[in-house]
Amino acid sequence: MASLTGALFNSARALGALNSTFDTIENNVTNANTPGYARQDPSLQADPFDPLHGLAGGVSVGPLLNSRAEYLEQAVRNQQTTLGGAQQRSSDLNQVEPLFSLTSTAGVANALSSFFNTFSQLSVNPNDQVNRQAVITQAGNLAQQINQSVAGIEQVSSNVTSQTTTVVTQINQLAAQIAQINQHYRSDANAAQDESLDTQLHSALQTLSGLAGVSAIKTSDGAVNVYLGGQVPLVLGDNATPISSTSISSQTAILDASGNDVTAKITSGQLGALIQEKNTTFPGYVANLNTLAQSLADSVNGALAQGVDQSGNPPATNLFTYNAANPAASLAVTNITPAQIAAASAGAPGGNGNAIALTQLASAPSINGFSFTQFYGNLASQVGTDVASAQQDQSQAQDQLTQAEAQRSQVSGVDLNEEATQLLQYQQAYSAVGKMVSVLDGLTSVVLNMIQPSATG
Repeated sequence: MASLTGALFNSARALGALNSTFDTIENNVTNANTPGYARQDPSLQADPFDPLHGLAGGVSVGPLLNSRAEYLEQAVRNQQTTLGGAQQRSSDLNQVEPLFSLTSTAGVANALSSFFNTFSQLSVNPNDQVNRQAVITQAGNLAQQINQSVAGIEQVSSNVTSQTTTVVTQINQLAAQIAQINQHYRSDANAAQDESLDTQLHSALQTLSGLAGVSAIKTSDGAVNVYLGGQVPLVLGDNATPISSTSISSQTAILDASGNDVTAKITSGQLGALIQEKNTTFPGYVANLNTLAQSLADSVNGALAQGVDQSGNPPATNLFTYNAANPAASLAVTNITPAQIAAASAGAPGGNGNAIALTQLASAPSINGFSFTQFYGNLASQVGTDVASAQQDQSQAQDQLTQAEAQRSQVSGVDLNEEATQLLQYQQAYSAVGKMVSVLDGLTSVVLNMIQPSATG
């Protein structure tokens, strides 16, 4: 009778253990598309069997087996970091590229051509007031196009500054979330079996990696320390150490929790791209426009100063003016009048000698061996190359992230077909144990019926 009771008890425990496997499978299916979730595998373990010492054996529920592979998680985070930076660069540079169009009827390229064409027309009829006014008008248009290019870059740069503040805020929020999760791991020994905490942690880490390159180091108590750029502490145990952004000499600076400048250590992810654009890429474009504006103004003003105006006098007023601190943004036309345009050379008043010289200035190697048009074309080409590179990087990073996620999914993802197969296997086992319980119940009833009459007698 004792053996029957033990068998019945073990069978009941087996049913309970199998029920727990159903719960695990259900949870896997429910979270198949939950970001950061890794498949949980049920485990069953044999209980000790030693009848002499009252150990009846049987089966019980073992710990859940987490299928997560941390090296694959880090591989996904690395690709997420690359994609975050590439997406940011592509988005921002796409806004700048139209400012440097070489084919638009508007823009600097067309304005340069139109400006020097007015000197060519003036050389045909140097005393025509319409041609003289055309020089001033086109000079004003060229200055305006250069001004607008700088203004466009500065607008995108201003947006980048705002985005930087937003990204820093998001990074700090995720850091606080990870620190809170770490607190659970440190305070509760059973937290290691909490798949919801594990899911939240890895989802936060992946989101964070898109914002900035991070390294995550797991400690013995289950917590994760997080470092920006592998060097700047962001989360230490259950403490978040927030970063901040500021502006130093019009450039973005990132400060750690102690106020130290750690900008140079953040080179990847969305934040790394924003820093690169604000501090290097956009200032580089503006510097080239400044070189163009200053060289153009100085060269044209200098050439005009070599001639004489319509009255035969040396010109008293320059055509262009600018502020040396920001030539491209401040380039403008003076209050010069058509009669003051020095179309004639000093030795031939009323002629077109200086107008011809100014026409030839269009093709002269005025900036580092390049003409104004060539110099601007090189700048526009560089912008186009930067945009194409960013777009290619984004496409490649997306493909590589997809591959990394697929590799991770093969190891720790939820495969609904596999879950269905497991469910069928455990259902068959459950059905078999259920039949055993039924048989044991029947045997128990028979034995009891046999015992009861004897007891009565």
